[in-house]
Amino acid sequence: MPKPTDYKVLTFDCYGTLIDWETGIWDALQPLIMQNPGAEATRDAALLAFGQCESLQEQETPDLLYPELLARVHRRIADRLAMQTAPELDEAFGASVPDWPAFPDTADALRVLKRHFRLVILSNVHRAGIAGSNRKLGVDFDAIYTAEDIGSYKPADRNFEYLLAHLESDFGLDRSDVLHTAQSLHHDHAPANRFGLANAWIDRQRLSEGGSWGATERVETMPTTDFVYFSMGEMADAVAECANAEA
Repeated sequence: MPKPTDYKVLTFDCYGTLIDWETGIWDALQPLIMQNPGAEATRDAALLAFGQCESLQEQETPDLLYPELLARVHRRIADRLAMQTAPELDEAFGASVPDWPAFPDTADALRVLKRHFRLVILSNVHRAGIAGSNRKLGVDFDAIYTAEDIGSYKPADRNFEYLLAHLESDFGLDRSDVLHTAQSLHHDHAPANRFGLANAWIDRQRLSEGGSWGATERVETMPTTDFVYFSMGEMADAVAECANAEA
């Protein structure tokens, strides 16, 4: 049975795993909601609309920078929820990524994990967005690969091909060294299965126990996962315990 310490590098999804994107998305939707006081927009309905609209937009415009993509997603959400939007509202939503908060356990957990692994981010956002978020994460990552670098969005195979090629060229690591660590089944664990990567599911929504899909598009077939943790803090504790037992 594999142990989390069997690997040399943790490759992270950032948003939903390290950054609380659902709170960030919901907060960034408030100006739209305030402009449409007669509309009924619950958090659950708004996050569901986001997950569906983001997935469609990423498929349609894979080369679009994330702020521009998010602006179009905002317009789609408004249309789906029968709201009126405006260009300035769309643009403000598109620019909101650096304001999205980190989960309270993220920075401490990453500092623990940094003692045992290389840490690499594979993100669907742009370089400027991830730079703003990185200031909240508490560690220096060994590498950050973004959709802006790659020219497509997860779960596209191209993103994982880029990840594996650069782990080999930058660090001399192969896929057996990788533990892909993420919240999203759609963006991360389904393609991790396709590429034969070991994976750790950070199931913050407790979807494995019947929780909500939140802002993440659903998958038809549940991917397999090697490890399931309900927070980054829980994963860090498990790694530390395993490392201490091996010492």
